[in-house]
Amino acid sequence: MEEELKCPVCGSLFREPIILPCSHNVCLPCARTIAVQTPESEQHLPPLLHPRGPAPPAAATAPGAGAGPGAAAGSAACLDSECAAGGGGDHADKLSLHSETDSGYGSYTPSLKSPNGVRVLPLVPAPPGAAAAPRGAGPASSSLTCPQCHRSASLDQRGLRGFQRNRLLEAIVQRYQQGRAAAAAAAKCQLCDRSPPEPAAVLCEQCEVLYCAACQLRCHPARGPFAKHRLVPPPAHPGAPGGGGDGGAGKGAGGGRKLPTCAEHDLENYSMYCVSCRSPVCYQCLEEGKHSKHDVKALGAMWKQHKAQLSQALNGVSDKAKEAKEFLVQLKNLLQQIQENGLDYEACLVAQCDALVDALTRQKAKLLTKVTKEREHKLKVVWDQINHCTLKLRQSTGLMEYCLEVIKENDPSGFLQISDALIKRVQVSQEQWVKGALEPKVSAEFDLTLDSEPLLQSIHQLDFIQMKFPVSVPPVPLLQLEKCCTRNNSVTLAWRMPPLSHNPVEGYILELDDGDGGQFREVYVGKETLCTIDGLHFNSTYNARVKAFNSSGVGPYSKTVILQTSDVAWFTFDPSSAHRDIVLSNDNQTATCNSYDDRVVLGTAAFSKGVHYWELHVDRYDNHPDPAFGIARINVVKDMMLGKDDKAWAMYVDNNRSWFMHCNSHTNRTEGGVSKGATVGVLLDLNKHNLTFYINGQQQGPPAFENIEGVFMPALSLNRNVQVTLHTGLEVPQCVKQTKLPNN
Repeated sequence: MEEELKCPVCGSLFREPIILPCSHNVCLPCARTIAVQTPESEQHLPPLLHPRGPAPPAAATAPGAGAGPGAAAGSAACLDSECAAGGGGDHADKLSLHSETDSGYGSYTPSLKSPNGVRVLPLVPAPPGAAAAPRGAGPASSSLTCPQCHRSASLDQRGLRGFQRNRLLEAIVQRYQQGRAAAAAAAKCQLCDRSPPEPAAVLCEQCEVLYCAACQLRCHPARGPFAKHRLVPPPAHPGAPGGGGDGGAGKGAGGGRKLPTCAEHDLENYSMYCVSCRSPVCYQCLEEGKHSKHDVKALGAMWKQHKAQLSQALNGVSDKAKEAKEFLVQLKNLLQQIQENGLDYEACLVAQCDALVDALTRQKAKLLTKVTKEREHKLKVVWDQINHCTLKLRQSTGLMEYCLEVIKENDPSGFLQISDALIKRVQVSQEQWVKGALEPKVSAEFDLTLDSEPLLQSIHQLDFIQMKFPVSVPPVPLLQLEKCCTRNNSVTLAWRMPPLSHNPVEGYILELDDGDGGQFREVYVGKETLCTIDGLHFNSTYNARVKAFNSSGVGPYSKTVILQTSDVAWFTFDPSSAHRDIVLSNDNQTATCNSYDDRVVLGTAAFSKGVHYWELHVDRYDNHPDPAFGIARINVVKDMMLGKDDKAWAMYVDNNRSWFMHCNSHTNRTEGGVSKGATVGVLLDLNKHNLTFYINGQQQGPPAFENIEGVFMPALSLNRNVQVTLHTGLEVPQCVKQTKLPNN
């Protein structure tokens, strides 16, 4: 966690940390060293640096005085102490800060580097006449560049005082320092017979015991069973053996702090949280300040909400950290296997080469070199992977510990100051464990075989066979069932190759049956390991399988996975295919029109099998229009009433009666219309190949159309006098199922 508590500029633990607009933190003294003043207004220092005393001699601020990071930090400390004393510092009037890309006066001032590797721009002398600038002149244009993300923030008339103090981070740093000091003081030898015990000199990682120098020589000599034990310096952090924790110190530190007050109104405590500005505010800010018209919420509620979000994100990082630890154990075992296999291959190679005596002497050295290079390459790859994974794990662990400390804090306003940025950091930390990051990049096997059968005249051409066996077909792919799913009438399948598979894979073939136990057919051929198939039948069971192929041929099939599509269809109006005069709202479930002419809009689902029922609720009905409800092909004409072409089957209805229409042919006039609040039901039975309509739960006329075949989409036409809302995912109602028409 210590890395989270260090300033990116000076590399030390934070002192008076402030929160920059980009959500990063920096020490207040360090912020003064990296603030930049533009050349055109250099003669006017910001209020924070106004002179309050006689100017120091020019030599005190010469560029050579700050030739390193220490000088920059020293200047920061100087400015900090002077400002804390009540002014901007005597020599601040003689100083001007520049970015390294500034083309102002004088020679180029090189940038410095902090202990953390962040570039810092040191203070440089101001040009002649800067000290004589009138006090009444306007404020200088100053800015501050974040040392981590390099975003620039302008300073207002308050200067650095305009940035909020990170009280939460300051409290954690203080508690961490107290705990570290207590642990270091408690690191005593655990085997001393002296009173008090001698300070510990080493810690045995295997025994987990602290020893002073004398007890280590007497009780833990570096021989015998202790020869392989590792002795390290005693830890200086909370939780060390015999060191105790820092929970009590942190509790006391947090319990003794007074409630924070508003930066704008010193007498008011923070009581609300401004969602627009993402900052805590007081009651007076809401009454008089800039937050009066902003969206605000209770401070405690937002505190709990952000804590819950951070805790949830931490769970994901914690799971990845556990996987990383297990992966490190796997890599270390892999190292041992590589070492053992490498030695076995070397021994076998030496035996074969010695049998060939003189003819193989020179060739043997070359072959040994190849084996060594192969082993070194594998070892290097694994070590690089170990170092990379260890670094990520250490960063994630430090972030987790820091976040847990933040969650322990009882300062809602301080927590909300940093919670958004912290949640994003935790989510980014979780995303860094990308697919394949926790899989070995090399195997422990050495793909080398020496063929000693050829005649002696072939010895000089003797070389390694690049693979143990000729390239063969790929192995069986493994279906990732946790990633396979269905949604509506589409299915998604995912698969992967077995770990440590040596045979190359050029692509995959995914096969799916017809949903009715029929023959399999190819639905995807390619290199991806994730595929989604749309346009399947509803309420159907599909069988899927996959196989891999390469230059040698096609491998065996995977296990068959069974996928069930939805019983009923969930869909909305489709904005991509609707006429441009159609206006959709309510998550594309409500349709209106801007034109007095009829315009068509389709649904997002397509049906070719099964029984489907949906309803349309008439929200508005003015001037007795005649909207049309029904089904259509994807290429139906969109700028006239539904049913006037041969691509649609519809019922159009006014306030008194209805008609069925297809190819502009009107049939089966039926009494009974619609009004505001009416519900029109559409029953598409593709098992019987007919279409039936209902108004307010009662069948409207006979079955409208029969012997319909193909793929159909829900459709609607309306003008500006009608508003309709779509309701889907409905089972066929019992009253609809049991409706019987009288014999005519």
